[in-house]
Amino acid sequence: MKYFIQINTFLLLLLSGWQASAQQKGAVFRISRETLQDKIKGGWAGQTIGVTFGWPTEFVYQGTFIQDYQPIPWHADYVSEAMRTFPGLFDDIYMDLTFVEVIERLGVHAPADSFARAYASAGYELWHANQAGRYNVLQGIPAARSGHWEHNPHADDIDFQIEADFAGLMSPAMPGAASALCDRVGHIMNYGDGWYGGVFVANMYAQAFRSNDVKAVVGQALRAIPAQSKFYQCIADVIRWHRRYPSDWKRTWFEIQRKWSAETGCPDGVFHPLNIDAKLNAAYVVLGLLYGNGDFTKTMEISTRAGQDSDCNPSTAGGVLGTMLGYSRIPAYWLDPLKKAERLPFSHTTLALQDVYELGVKHALQHVADNGGRISGDIVEIPQEPVRAVRFEESFSGHFPTGKVQVNTTRSDSVSFRFDGKGFVLRGFAQKLSRNAPDKPVRVALYIDGQLLEEFDLPLIAAHRRTELCWKYGLPQGAHRVTLKAVSPDPDYEIVAREAVVYR
Repeated sequence: MKYFIQINTFLLLLLSGWQASAQQKGAVFRISRETLQDKIKGGWAGQTIGVTFGWPTEFVYQGTFIQDYQPIPWHADYVSEAMRTFPGLFDDIYMDLTFVEVIERLGVHAPADSFARAYASAGYELWHANQAGRYNVLQGIPAARSGHWEHNPHADDIDFQIEADFAGLMSPAMPGAASALCDRVGHIMNYGDGWYGGVFVANMYAQAFRSNDVKAVVGQALRAIPAQSKFYQCIADVIRWHRRYPSDWKRTWFEIQRKWSAETGCPDGVFHPLNIDAKLNAAYVVLGLLYGNGDFTKTMEISTRAGQDSDCNPSTAGGVLGTMLGYSRIPAYWLDPLKKAERLPFSHTTLALQDVYELGVKHALQHVADNGGRISGDIVEIPQEPVRAVRFEESFSGHFPTGKVQVNTTRSDSVSFRFDGKGFVLRGFAQKLSRNAPDKPVRVALYIDGQLLEEFDLPLIAAHRRTELCWKYGLPQGAHRVTLKAVSPDPDYEIVAREAVVYR
């Protein structure tokens, strides 16, 4: 393993093409305000274009890529149409904007709890790690723990990866500052590889301000991730396969599937073709960036055609490349439909892209100043430091899915099942049987082997819901009995238990 890590680290140093002097103490990166603004606009525009382009393909192609002969629509009014007819498509954007609004109110040093409360109380739809984190925050779990895998079965999912764009866009050429902001925000909904996905993306954005070399941007950003993590190893593999098969993205796609497509955490994806794991989808982002090689259209096509979360992945790739190219260099084929939508506010916010462009520049300049930079006339001077890896952490350590137990029980009082292993996640939900019954949470108690483990609420309101009925990791390996009891059984409400994912 040490040999593997050393080889890949050396590979990344070769790929980076980075000048050593740029990382020496006292080095300064200079960029004009006009160029800075153009790149920030390009980042926001690129991710909006990407998520719109992937709209009809999202999770339609699971475990397969989209064939070349399959057309993906794009037309002059496509972005406006998407914003009017399916505002929930833009969770990539409106989650970012929630955090942007917190920074506008409280500044870049706003505490994690402020970011957590803002998104937990927002009215928009959320899924997977975002929704699990929202539930945890609403139930009083601190922001620094709400994304931890013991509290969140979706800890390794893609969620923070698709909303870390803001952290990189307001940290031009400042990867350390981007990582620090990710630490405060990303652990609200993710942990381990799920958090690393956001750190990696934010670092790619930060690097895109100071390099026009896609390989350098990817390679330098990966240095922010601990080499012993699976996330690092997955992306390092994609870089290596790109070097081996430089003109065949599909061959690299097959290599990614062969080695990295197994799902461990997400209860929706274990033993299922769906895969919303951060590192796999980040691999598709890197696939698009490396094989696109700076061509916006190729990057959009490949990152979308790789499948799985195929609106979020081109959104990330488009945002990074849009930052690298700048708004003014995004091809008109893609940019013109976006321009028609730049005055339309995103879901659950008053902000439209034209507002976000202005706030993006404002926050970036503030962040530069807070990190020792200087604005001198039209020139922005940014002190440079080496990229440093964030701390190592791992979700679901020592846990491997071994099967499912079909529970398929609906009761008002209690549900129970037995399993053999060291952990489980029970999928299901609570519901009311009468329309006239109030939308009050169902209070339940979880017992394992006859011992009360905890009590918690199962909200009926979708925005407040618990993503799964219950879970527990780290039990002694062996036979266990799980019982979920309503604290005050009511015939107007019932617990619906579907199946349990079992771990050893």
